[in-house]
Amino acid sequence: MRTNRHTDISDTPENQEHLAIGLPPIEKGGALFSIDRRIVLFSFLVAMSLLGYWFSQADHHVRHSLATSLAALLTSEYFWLAVGVGLAAQIVDGALGMAYGITSNSFLLGIGASPVAASGAVHVAEIFTTAFSGVSHIRFGNVDKNLFKKIVIPGVLGGVIGVVFLTSIDGKLLKPFITAYLLVMGIIILRKAFKTRQEKASHELKHVRKLAVSGGFLDAVGGGGWGPVVTSSLIGQGNNPRKTIGTVNTAEFFVALATGTSFLLLGGVDHWVLVAGLVFGGLFAAPFAAYLTSRLSVRFLLLSVGLLISTLSAFNLYKILV
Repeated sequence: MRTNRHTDISDTPENQEHLAIGLPPIEKGGALFSIDRRIVLFSFLVAMSLLGYWFSQADHHVRHSLATSLAALLTSEYFWLAVGVGLAAQIVDGALGMAYGITSNSFLLGIGASPVAASGAVHVAEIFTTAFSGVSHIRFGNVDKNLFKKIVIPGVLGGVIGVVFLTSIDGKLLKPFITAYLLVMGIIILRKAFKTRQEKASHELKHVRKLAVSGGFLDAVGGGGWGPVVTSSLIGQGNNPRKTIGTVNTAEFFVALATGTSFLLLGGVDHWVLVAGLVFGGLFAAPFAAYLTSRLSVRFLLLSVGLLISTLSAFNLYKILV
């Protein structure tokens, strides 16, 4: 769940360090975005009030059914495990601006979720959070329309193809390969800690559509990777960081929407417990992410997250193969 997707880019020392490595910058806590949060909170309270009124007026059998479902959710071991995963993944994403899906999927596979359930849960949860991110980037003028047109349709196609591929093959057969992919992504994050971005002319962008297709496909199959694959590659080619981050994050909503919907249609809805846990856990991550960002250097965070994902994926791969 991305509640902190860095929509307004400022020239703080932290952001200069982020851009030097090729990472998304840290959100600027401006008044406009604070107003947005108050509106969201007010809307949430109104919605909960209306829901409470409807519940009080509902038929006895309806209330009993809903109460039973809620009790089952709150007593589910997978729900509370997903809450912990959502909290950890959102802390990582809030501190680094990337790796939410990769972190979530690594943990979900580790607790025994199937590849379809894990990736499906991540992408359904991302539909809501990437929508807020996209709207904010558009409002702040961070979207390059030409680049958006080049990546959104290929990214959606890649995501849908990835879902069809993932749901067509036995999860037990795919799990070692997906775990190996997550291990590679962890190593890539580790590599970023030692890499400095080289300035290049922005007109040198190559294979943008192919990059979007591969990013969407890997994101669907591996549960994450759209940001690390697409954003990092475009910034690495020298494209403007602000426009790249805003455009790729805005396109990510459509990729998540297509991918999440495809999972619901092809993979069923048996992972709602994981979705609810991811969303609920992510709600409490912002203070922890802010604290880590203010206390630790970006390179140290990259090292920590890269080691965490690599170690967890290596351990999961060991359990699968042995």
